[in-house]
Amino acid sequence: MNIAFWQLGWRSFRRDLRAGDLRLLIVAVTLAVAALSTVGFFADRLKGALQRDASAMLGGDVVLSSANPLPPVFVTRAQALGLATVQTLAFPTMSRAAQTGISKLVALKAVSRAYPLRGQLIISAAPDAAPHSADGIVQPGQAWVEAGLLAALDLSMGQSLLLGESRLRVTRVIVSEPDRGTGFMNFAPRVLINQHDLQATQLIQPASRVSYRLALAGAAPAIQQYRRWAQEQLKTLRAVRLESIESGPADMGRTLARAEQFLNLIALLCSLLSAVAVALAARSFAAKHLDNCAMLRVLGVKQRSMAAAYSFEFFLAGVLASALGLLLGFALHYAFVVLLSSLLSTTLPAASVWPLLLGSGMGLTLLLAFGLPPVLQLANVPPLRVIRREVGSLQPASLGTLALGLAGFAALLLAVSSDVMLGLIAVGGFAAAVLVFAALSWLAVKLLRWSVNEATAAPAVVLATRQLAARPAYAVVQISALAVGLLALILLTLVRTDFIAAWHQTLPSAAPDRFVINILPAQREAFIKALRDAAIEDFDWYPMIRSRLTAVNGRPVSADNYSDERARHLVEREFNLSARATLPQQNQVVAGRWRVGERNAISVEQGLAKTLNLRLGDRLTFDLGGVPTESTITSLRKVNWGSMRANFFAMYPVDELPDAPLTYLSAFKAPAASAAFDNALVRQFPNITSVDMTATLAQVQRVLDQVIAAVEFLFAFTLAAALLVLFASVAASRSERTREFALMRALGAKNRLLRQVQRAELTGVGLLAGLLAAALALLLAWALARYVFEFDWTPSLWVPLWGALGGAALALAAGWWGLREVLHQPVMQTLRQAQG
Repeated sequence: MNIAFWQLGWRSFRRDLRAGDLRLLIVAVTLAVAALSTVGFFADRLKGALQRDASAMLGGDVVLSSANPLPPVFVTRAQALGLATVQTLAFPTMSRAAQTGISKLVALKAVSRAYPLRGQLIISAAPDAAPHSADGIVQPGQAWVEAGLLAALDLSMGQSLLLGESRLRVTRVIVSEPDRGTGFMNFAPRVLINQHDLQATQLIQPASRVSYRLALAGAAPAIQQYRRWAQEQLKTLRAVRLESIESGPADMGRTLARAEQFLNLIALLCSLLSAVAVALAARSFAAKHLDNCAMLRVLGVKQRSMAAAYSFEFFLAGVLASALGLLLGFALHYAFVVLLSSLLSTTLPAASVWPLLLGSGMGLTLLLAFGLPPVLQLANVPPLRVIRREVGSLQPASLGTLALGLAGFAALLLAVSSDVMLGLIAVGGFAAAVLVFAALSWLAVKLLRWSVNEATAAPAVVLATRQLAARPAYAVVQISALAVGLLALILLTLVRTDFIAAWHQTLPSAAPDRFVINILPAQREAFIKALRDAAIEDFDWYPMIRSRLTAVNGRPVSADNYSDERARHLVEREFNLSARATLPQQNQVVAGRWRVGERNAISVEQGLAKTLNLRLGDRLTFDLGGVPTESTITSLRKVNWGSMRANFFAMYPVDELPDAPLTYLSAFKAPAASAAFDNALVRQFPNITSVDMTATLAQVQRVLDQVIAAVEFLFAFTLAAALLVLFASVAASRSERTREFALMRALGAKNRLLRQVQRAELTGVGLLAGLLAAALALLLAWALARYVFEFDWTPSLWVPLWGALGGAALALAAGWWGLREVLHQPVMQTLRQAQG
């Protein structure tokens, strides 16, 4: 027989596609490609939008920022290169309505001519007027404000806004500004004024925390030259830094990073499960084609041609499944665009070719690495099988080839994973799970055969036990596959319930929505009384001491001692130290001891200690208002920065520091009539700064809800893949079960007994697989919670029980669906096919 391999492969592909033999393979690959490409298309378009709009979001091609006025050399160098420059400065301050006396914290920004260099400043003549692009900057004597400030202060257009010692007239409403930032943690409404009005306000004092920014724009070569020059200058000027999109607020970055971790975890699980389903389906496919291949060998088809033909057929199946998955992923990624709409402040550009390459590469890898190895054994089927059916059966040695495919597949998943730890736990955990499940299921089958007393056990149990023991290799494969599918289901259930609940708990309903700073020691008793008079009993109260780290173990510290950019920035800035005898609830000691009341002891946050290379026992010298104070590190703390409570890098384990110059900070949840309470508090204590976090907390909650909705949306992919594995694992032994049950029926067994045998076998397999899967799922969930998502998670001891019961129920359901025809097929037809 002389036929080209591609012709044979094409004919086999069309025949098997019509017969449904490739259906399970194509569905499994389509699910994996769809899950990965859905996340891939969205992430790629979001990344493209950030890159496209980077200059507009920063307000310039290059932006330098500092807590102090920038040296003139930066402007001089820019002018020498022909670059346009704009200098702005911003800081939080209290504003007041001249007519009503209502006060409100605002984010004040003073701008100069030509602002903004990149992007557009959108304004309107009134809150309900049509927005338009500003054709200049705010004029002296005027103020442009956000609409929210007008409502908060009960201001109307044209009325006066008091800022420090100045009275400015509100003339425009700010709709959007290009350089507001990439995140949402701008809790105060914006006020824009002309730099010529800044000095008259007298708001900038020696201790004021002002952000100075220099934005530059121009031709690309000059920008690149200036950037390289500025980076060299920053090696000696540590207080100045280059801004980027990634330097946005930490809370926004933490929320999006955790969302990406959740989505990647689900996509990884879907891919891993699809790989198992493909391997099982491919083995069933190969078992069905043994006789056909033996006949082709009789007709003279060479082994090489058969191997090439099946490789070509699976390549075509991979292309078809990948195309279906990419189409489905592209359509469904729009759901992410809708679900995460509040995170997107711009239209998204078209996706690049990368998600297409990733999706198609994943589809072909799945089929070639997991589907092809058992199928290639068909090329080795001897012609003798035509007359002797026991010859040329599939060998378990293909499991070794499967391990090699798993290694290559794992490398691909690690390469596309954005989090190495997440990839290692997910991929490594599942690889270890396959080995553990195989070993324990083999041991369980051996113990089961020995433990069942055939004299006293029910006939159905005896027959089910004999069936499992007679084909241990199939039993191991079936139990392991069921356990892997159940592992994913249980792990996803834990992620969807316990982990999501833990994520919600990072923003408790009782979180403070007011942070008040600059409370003077003389105002302490009066301020606490004002809180209690308003029925506020649960509030944070901490002293705040402005200080600077000057020495470690007696050696002076400076930015030159550190290579890490964050470490350099930390040693140059001032610290807010605090003191409290009892450990704050959202803090956990991870090293050393919190020694209540111990003088000259200090506790340091573990991240800060790692950045500055600090250890237990190190002596830190802080400059407290000109007085050097040395303390010894006696504990390291893990701080829950997402708790929305007051947190500090360094704390003294005492209640009072009588010799230190300090002010107090209070955090609390405002009463129902919050506007009246805020105004009364500011009138009674005019020096304080009150930060209203209500809008911020609401925005964080909305973002969490939307991200969780996206996670649950993608959950459906992996749920489908896990159920596919359960079905494939049961269906893998359908032909063997059909022959065995036909023989039993020929020997006089009734259908009722055979149903009991089938149910007993599936129940036992499901119970064992569910128990193994639940135990390992708890271990993997603990590792994910601790090392990836950084949650405090307590596992439930009921999970193994529910896992075993759920495994039995799902195994019975999958068995009923996949094996329902076994008991109804005529005995003579089955026996003739077996002899055929």
